[in-house]
Amino acid sequence: MSNTASEFTQSSPSSPVIAIKNVTVNYRSYKDRPTSIKETIVKLIKEGRTSRYSNFKALSNLSLEVERGRVLGVIGSNGSGKSTLLKVLAQVLRPTSGTVTIKGSVASLIELGVGFDPELNAIENIYLNASLHKKSRAEISKKIDSILDFAELRDFATTPIKYYSSGMGARLGFATAIDIDPDIFLVDEIFSVGDERFQQKCRVVFESFLKREKTIVVVSHDLDLLRTMANEVLLLSRGEQVFRGDADRAIELYRDKSYETALHQ
Repeated sequence: MSNTASEFTQSSPSSPVIAIKNVTVNYRSYKDRPTSIKETIVKLIKEGRTSRYSNFKALSNLSLEVERGRVLGVIGSNGSGKSTLLKVLAQVLRPTSGTVTIKGSVASLIELGVGFDPELNAIENIYLNASLHKKSRAEISKKIDSILDFAELRDFATTPIKYYSSGMGARLGFATAIDIDPDIFLVDEIFSVGDERFQQKCRVVFESFLKREKTIVVVSHDLDLLRTMANEVLLLSRGEQVFRGDADRAIELYRDKSYETALHQ
């Protein structure tokens, strides 16, 4: 456990609820991708089936476990694989190789607001989101007011969300996601949502999650936040694990940057 962890941390972790083993995710990077069917056919005639692309490893042979009631922070430069890792854990992205084991229900607070229908208003989108998580209309009807109040959107409840600011959409996404009340939360820069007062509300929510032994994996560029929130921090570089452990040491390595040259020379 990080010796810098605050009230967020739990003192008695149990068995792993997240386990990934030797996970690799490859993307294809096309150098000269056809833009039409006609162009594709012409290139096939001229060049055969030779593909002009290279493989890019977003994650490379990564293994990790996270125990119940723990907070794992994830840091790294842009392109290090942080978002890919969250998508793998959310099981919306299938790894090229390796295994992913998740015990319990999962909520992904990634790209808040994604999945909402911009033509629908807040109330309609809350019902839509609930249906995707197999909640009944009667069940969610009891929570509409509390969701709108938390998101501070009661006055805009019947306004189509295409007219919302990015902050309003993010607040609605957060309020809707936490209502799922899963065992595992995967979050990406959640504490950048809204103003300072709303961010404090988010912190209170996460404190309550951990008191109930929820597990959190959080990606953030707010290093001071991770110092106080995370039990341990994972540092990634170009899809590879550089370090996992004490938050202070992980942050020191991240700021030094010399690991990137040593790891990829």
